[in-house]
Amino acid sequence: MKAKDVLVAGITGTTFMTAFSYLVSELDGENFSEPERLGQLAKRLLPLLNKEEKLTTGWTAHYMVGMLFALAYVELWTRGKIKPTLGQTLLLGGVSGILAVAIWKTTFKMHPLPPMLSFNKYYLQLVPAHVVFALFAALGYRLLNGAKASKQSIN
Repeated sequence: MKAKDVLVAGITGTTFMTAFSYLVSELDGENFSEPERLGQLAKRLLPLLNKEEKLTTGWTAHYMVGMLFALAYVELWTRGKIKPTLGQTLLLGGVSGILAVAIWKTTFKMHPLPPMLSFNKYYLQLVPAHVVFALFAALGYRLLNGAKASKQSIN
């Protein structure tokens, strides 16, 4: 497995997922931004963090989690367990979204000062957000791997 594959898939997937979450936030009028939520959780645990440190912590944590998801994806793709095709990527994103909901639920339950938000709406947007992550992680991976990836059918 190449570190470059993980970096490209992780950065591409996380960037487009985050854009999706900001779009849903704008359309719904509620903040679903994962980096902002992570920063908020960090600030509540470490109240001495200033605004910049809070944002940096949230964004860094968000991209690190994206790298962990990408690491798992690239491992699956490299070993041939799944292929970065449209159908398998949609399924992978859906499964990842369900896993993310479980992780966020656990995080909010364990946190001593969880935020006030519409949890069901937040969890509901996480599944399609992770489908977007998976689609763009696969696209980044396929573009990086050029000829080898282009031989695989997207359908």
